[in-house]
Amino acid sequence: VRNRSFHKSTETARRAKHQAKAGIMPHRLRILLCVTSLALPLPALAQQATPMTCRATPTAEHDGQKDFDWEIGSWTTHLKRLKSPLSGSTEWVEYQGTSDVRPVMGGRANLVELKVEGSAGRIEGASLRLYNPQARQWSLHFASASGGALTPPTIGGFRDGCGEFYAQDSWNGRAILVRFVISDITPNSARFEQAFSADGGKSWEVNWIATDTRKNP
Repeated sequence: VRNRSFHKSTETARRAKHQAKAGIMPHRLRILLCVTSLALPLPALAQQATPMTCRATPTAEHDGQKDFDWEIGSWTTHLKRLKSPLSGSTEWVEYQGTSDVRPVMGGRANLVELKVEGSAGRIEGASLRLYNPQARQWSLHFASASGGALTPPTIGGFRDGCGEFYAQDSWNGRAILVRFVISDITPNSARFEQAFSADGGKSWEVNWIATDTRKNP
């Protein structure tokens, strides 16, 4: 990933977070979420997930290069995915599998390999997380095995043990904001949540919830 592209993505994320607070609709970008459905889904789960956010507590800027160090290793992953985001549907499908996280570039970045499957099919992908020491922000780039290309990154960082990352994108031709939250972090578990907003950040719909448990803690 070239530095020029990374800088533009950082500015995009800053605008996205501002727009989410101000209620401004972003420009259209490419689709972020890539999955493969190979079979019939599980029965609908009669629930609507409540969106998570990190607490807005003022904290001094810090060098966040080691903010993902807790995640290095192998994890068991339980994933729930909203079958049809932004459609009013509450039908979720579930997957089980693994996530393996390893440092790259001397610890200045890390690579996540996700492999999960269920009655709804199989999802296999990778997430490259890069740290920008000048901006003190992380960029999270995802690619699915089916898509074969890196998506526009979500940009952000951690405060008080909670990670929050934003991007502008599109879903089925609609301009959206994307928010990714990493919370409930312990040495042996963590929660990952993705949500979409089609109204400039006034409301959010959760569409992806993953709970990781460390293997052989």
